[in-house]
Amino acid sequence: MAAPVQRRAPTPPPKGGPRYNNFILSDKVRVIDEEGENLGVLYTKEAIEQAAAVGLDLVEVSPNAEPPVCKFLDVGKFKFEAQKKANAARKSQKKQDIKEIKMRPNIDDHDYQVKLKKIVQFIGDGDKVKITLRFRGREMSHQQLGMALLERVQEDMKEASKVEALPRLEGRQMLMVLSPK
Repeated sequence: MAAPVQRRAPTPPPKGGPRYNNFILSDKVRVIDEEGENLGVLYTKEAIEQAAAVGLDLVEVSPNAEPPVCKFLDVGKFKFEAQKKANAARKSQKKQDIKEIKMRPNIDDHDYQVKLKKIVQFIGDGDKVKITLRFRGREMSHQQLGMALLERVQEDMKEASKVEALPRLEGRQMLMVLSPK
Protein backbone atom coordinates (compact mmCIF):
# COMPACT_ATOMS: atom_id res chain seq x y z
CA MET A 1 0.00 0.00 0.00
CA ALA A 2 1.31 3.41 -0.94
CA ALA A 3 2.08 5.98 1.71
CA PRO A 4 -0.48 8.75 1.99
CA VAL A 5 0.41 11.86 0.03
CA GLN A 6 1.32 14.72 2.33
CA ARG A 7 0.15 18.09 1.16
CA ARG A 8 2.15 21.15 1.93
CA ALA A 9 0.33 24.07 3.46
CA PRO A 10 -0.14 26.96 1.05
CA THR A 11 2.60 29.57 1.30
CA PRO A 12 1.67 32.55 3.45
CA PRO A 13 1.02 35.90 1.77
CA PRO A 14 4.09 38.10 1.25
CA LYS A 15 5.04 40.32 4.19
CA GLY A 16 6.19 43.78 3.26
CA GLY A 17 5.82 44.38 -0.40
CA PRO A 18 3.10 44.10 -3.00
CA ARG A 19 0.77 41.14 -3.40
CA TYR A 20 1.36 39.13 -6.55
CA ASN A 21 -0.12 36.21 -8.50
CA ASN A 22 -2.23 33.97 -6.22
CA PHE A 23 -1.90 36.33 -3.23
CA ILE A 24 -4.10 38.95 -4.93
CA LEU A 25 -7.38 38.94 -3.03
CA SER A 26 -9.71 40.61 -5.53
CA ASP A 27 -11.73 38.63 -8.09
CA LYS A 28 -11.32 41.23 -10.83
CA VAL A 29 -8.37 43.54 -11.47
CA ARG A 30 -7.49 46.31 -13.92
CA VAL A 31 -4.51 44.99 -15.87
CA ILE A 32 -1.58 46.84 -17.45
CA ASP A 33 0.79 44.77 -19.56
CA GLU A 34 4.62 44.94 -19.74
CA GLU A 35 4.57 47.74 -22.37
CA GLY A 36 2.22 49.90 -20.27
CA GLU A 37 -0.89 49.14 -22.34
CA ASN A 38 -4.18 49.05 -20.42
CA LEU A 39 -5.83 45.66 -21.04
CA GLY A 40 -8.95 46.62 -19.05
CA VAL A 41 -10.66 44.80 -16.21
CA LEU A 42 -10.07 41.03 -16.20
CA TYR A 43 -10.65 38.15 -13.82
CA THR A 44 -7.59 37.61 -11.63
CA LYS A 45 -7.04 33.99 -12.76
CA GLU A 46 -7.16 35.02 -16.42
CA ALA A 47 -4.71 37.89 -15.80
CA ILE A 48 -2.30 35.55 -13.96
CA GLU A 49 -2.38 33.14 -16.90
CA GLN A 50 -1.67 35.97 -19.39
CA ALA A 51 1.25 37.18 -17.25
CA ALA A 52 2.67 33.65 -17.01
CA ALA A 53 2.41 33.30 -20.80
CA VAL A 54 4.71 36.31 -21.15
CA GLY A 55 7.03 34.94 -18.43
CA LEU A 56 6.18 37.59 -15.80
CA ASP A 57 4.15 37.86 -12.59
CA LEU A 58 0.91 39.75 -12.00
CA VAL A 59 1.83 42.37 -9.37
CA GLU A 60 -0.69 44.54 -7.51
CA VAL A 61 0.62 48.10 -7.85
CA SER A 62 -2.42 50.01 -6.58
CA PRO A 63 -4.36 47.84 -4.11
CA ASN A 64 -6.69 50.64 -2.92
CA ALA A 65 -8.16 51.39 -6.35
CA GLU A 66 -11.52 49.95 -7.36
CA PRO A 67 -10.81 47.46 -8.93
CA PRO A 68 -7.14 47.06 -7.88
CA VAL A 69 -4.57 47.90 -10.55
CA CYS A 70 -2.11 45.13 -11.45
CA LYS A 71 0.86 45.07 -13.81
CA PHE A 72 2.86 42.40 -15.58
CA LEU A 73 6.23 42.63 -13.79
CA ASP A 74 9.08 40.55 -12.44
CA VAL A 75 8.39 40.53 -8.66
CA GLY A 76 12.04 40.20 -7.62
CA LYS A 77 13.11 43.09 -9.83
CA PHE A 78 10.14 45.20 -8.63
CA LYS A 79 11.04 44.64 -4.94
CA PHE A 80 14.72 45.36 -5.64
CA GLU A 81 13.89 48.67 -7.36
CA ALA A 82 11.57 49.68 -4.50
CA GLN A 83 14.30 48.91 -1.95
CA LYS A 84 16.84 50.91 -3.97
CA LYS A 85 14.46 53.87 -4.12
CA ALA A 86 13.84 53.72 -0.36
CA ASN A 87 17.60 53.62 0.36
CA ALA A 88 18.22 56.62 -1.90
CA ALA A 89 15.46 58.58 -0.15
CA ARG A 90 16.90 57.69 3.26
CA LYS A 91 20.40 58.72 2.15
CA SER A 92 19.27 62.12 0.90
CA GLN A 93 17.60 63.08 4.19
CA LYS A 94 19.37 65.75 6.26
CA LYS A 95 19.73 64.95 9.93
CA GLN A 96 19.46 68.09 12.02
CA ASP A 97 22.36 68.41 14.47
CA ILE A 98 22.67 70.67 17.48
CA LYS A 99 25.83 72.78 17.32
CA GLU A 100 27.06 74.54 20.44
CA ILE A 101 28.60 78.01 20.69
CA LYS A 102 30.19 78.98 24.01
CA MET A 103 30.51 82.59 25.12
CA ARG A 104 31.32 84.61 28.21
CA PRO A 105 29.25 87.58 29.42
CA ASN A 106 32.14 90.06 28.96
CA ILE A 107 32.95 89.04 25.36
CA ASP A 108 34.78 91.57 23.19
CA ASP A 109 32.99 92.97 20.11
CA HIS A 110 35.28 91.29 17.54
CA ASP A 111 35.01 87.93 19.31
CA TYR A 112 31.23 88.37 19.33
CA GLN A 113 31.23 88.97 15.55
CA VAL A 114 33.30 85.80 14.96
CA LYS A 115 30.88 83.74 17.07
CA LEU A 116 27.91 85.32 15.26
CA LYS A 117 29.39 84.32 11.86
CA LYS A 118 29.64 80.71 13.07
CA ILE A 119 26.02 80.83 14.27
CA VAL A 120 24.94 82.17 10.84
CA GLN A 121 26.89 79.35 9.14
CA PHE A 122 25.34 76.64 11.34
CA ILE A 123 21.81 78.01 10.85
CA GLY A 124 22.47 78.23 7.08
CA ASP A 125 23.44 74.53 7.09
CA GLY A 126 20.07 73.71 8.67
CA ASP A 127 21.38 72.88 12.13
CA LYS A 128 20.11 74.05 15.50
CA VAL A 129 22.47 76.18 17.59
CA LYS A 130 22.73 76.01 21.36
CA ILE A 131 24.33 79.14 22.77
CA THR A 132 25.94 78.60 26.16
CA LEU A 133 26.98 81.53 28.32
CA ARG A 134 29.26 80.50 31.21
CA PHE A 135 29.52 82.63 34.33
CA ARG A 136 32.62 82.43 36.52
CA GLY A 137 33.19 83.82 39.99
CA ARG A 138 31.62 87.24 40.55
CA GLU A 139 30.02 87.23 37.11
CA MET A 140 27.13 85.28 38.70
CA SER A 141 26.02 88.50 40.41
CA HIS A 142 25.73 90.23 36.98
CA GLN A 143 23.37 87.86 35.18
CA GLN A 144 21.67 90.82 33.49
CA LEU A 145 24.82 91.21 31.32
CA GLY A 146 24.44 87.63 30.11
CA MET A 147 20.75 88.12 29.43
CA ALA A 148 21.53 91.31 27.46
CA LEU A 149 24.13 89.42 25.39
CA LEU A 150 21.69 86.62 24.52
CA GLU A 151 19.02 89.17 23.60
CA ARG A 152 21.60 90.83 21.31
CA VAL A 153 22.27 87.48 19.60
CA GLN A 154 18.52 86.94 19.30
CA GLU A 155 18.08 90.38 17.71
CA ASP A 156 20.99 89.90 15.28
CA MET A 157 19.66 86.49 14.18
CA LYS A 158 15.93 87.27 13.95
CA GLU A 159 15.84 87.13 10.09
CA ALA A 160 17.56 83.75 9.76
CA SER A 161 16.37 81.89 12.84
CA LYS A 162 13.73 81.57 15.50
CA VAL A 163 14.22 81.04 19.21
CA GLU A 164 13.36 77.47 20.10
CA ALA A 165 14.29 77.73 23.79
CA LEU A 166 14.29 81.11 25.50
CA PRO A 167 17.33 82.01 27.63
CA ARG A 168 17.33 80.14 30.94
CA LEU A 169 19.80 79.76 33.76
CA GLU A 170 21.08 76.28 34.64
CA GLY A 171 23.61 76.43 37.44
CA ARG A 172 26.46 78.67 36.26
CA GLN A 173 25.35 78.55 32.60
CA MET A 174 22.72 80.46 30.68
CA LEU A 175 21.37 78.59 27.64
CA MET A 176 19.40 79.53 24.55
CA VAL A 177 18.57 77.40 21.47
CA LEU A 178 18.07 78.83 17.97
CA SER A 179 16.68 76.87 15.03
CA PRO A 180 16.41 77.70 11.31
CA LYS A 181 13.20 79.35 10.14
